[in-house]
Amino acid sequence: MATAFSFPPAVPRRPASEPVAQLNWITNTYEFPAIEPEQLTLEFPPPPEETFDSEYVTLLATENGAQLFVSGFGVSLGKKSERVVVKHKGKACAEVPFLKLQEIVVGSRGVSLSTDLLDAACERGLRIAFLTGSGKPYALLTSPYLTATVETRKAQFAALDSEVGVTIARTLVAGKLRNQEKLLRYFSRTRDGERLTGLLKAAQAIRVLRKKALAVEGASTMAVRGTLMGLEGVAGRMYWEQWANILPDTLEFDGRKHLGPADGVNASLNYGYGILTSHVWGAVMNAGLEPFAGFLHTDRSGKPSLALDLVEEFRQPVVDRAIFGWLARGGRPRVEQGSGLLDGASREEVAARVLARLNNTEHHRGKSHQVRSIIQMQARTCAAAVRGFRTYRPFPFTW
Repeated sequence: MATAFSFPPAVPRRPASEPVAQLNWITNTYEFPAIEPEQLTLEFPPPPEETFDSEYVTLLATENGAQLFVSGFGVSLGKKSERVVVKHKGKACAEVPFLKLQEIVVGSRGVSLSTDLLDAACERGLRIAFLTGSGKPYALLTSPYLTATVETRKAQFAALDSEVGVTIARTLVAGKLRNQEKLLRYFSRTRDGERLTGLLKAAQAIRVLRKKALAVEGASTMAVRGTLMGLEGVAGRMYWEQWANILPDTLEFDGRKHLGPADGVNASLNYGYGILTSHVWGAVMNAGLEPFAGFLHTDRSGKPSLALDLVEEFRQPVVDRAIFGWLARGGRPRVEQGSGLLDGASREEVAARVLARLNNTEHHRGKSHQVRSIIQMQARTCAAAVRGFRTYRPFPFTW
């Protein structure tokens, strides 16, 4: 049997001649308030900020953006609406708006990323850098359309066999040696006795080497590379000898080691240089340059020679100063037994300090800029130099 159905009574029409009223859906009649209804101001809650509850995530926030550093097995990154979501073993432990991010750094193995996140990062021009446990960058994700240029690369290859490339090569070495000298003089401000004498003597010797580097002549980068790298090597030995003389003996640092199991100081420097290299690498690509064709470092498969070239003038102000300041104030990096790599807590400490230096402001070209922006400016200056638009000059940091 069909069930009877009746329509609800029609809603009465409001007389056109009467003032605006509100319909009471309970009595099904219009009500005409004697006074204007009170205007309510609704206070909407502010948009959610980034939230953290994990030892696997570090966010270094600045006025212009932030770097998200993640490490640890079982960590995954994904996209949820306009936010990056970090999970550990399936449990959400951090959320950061895309709008706030400048870069994502994956600092260990065992981290997974969703394709949705990769797509969103490329769309927004957000770089994702991948580091080994020792801090060596092995991949850099960025949109290929940010570097869709060929004229700069052609000019770069041509410069390798011309005075243009020679000028860039000797300028890079001179810039590094200048910053080594200035950092040693900065250290000398708080030293006395034999340590003060040693620092000032080494700084003066490095200044002499810098002048020699600027005087090197040749028809191609290959012709001057050996001489320049020899001068750089001599300066480096003096520079690191002074580190060994002024660091606490308990750190057991007796010189710079690039390969093999490292002490805590060398492991910290290696990790910091890796972070710096990944950032410079990205800046080189954004400037339309070929990262694997360097003026100073030799070409080798898988070696980003030009990125390593431009790293040289930023090692001291970005990494060395940050690491030394931490160690001088009692920082004690811990190295895992057997591997010679920093443990998780030490990696996060180094990463936070290096990223902080990248976000510090320095005076450049008459204005204050973040160091990360200066690195990009230097990469673009290099691109302009190979095309003959200007002469490359290293960035002179002040201490």
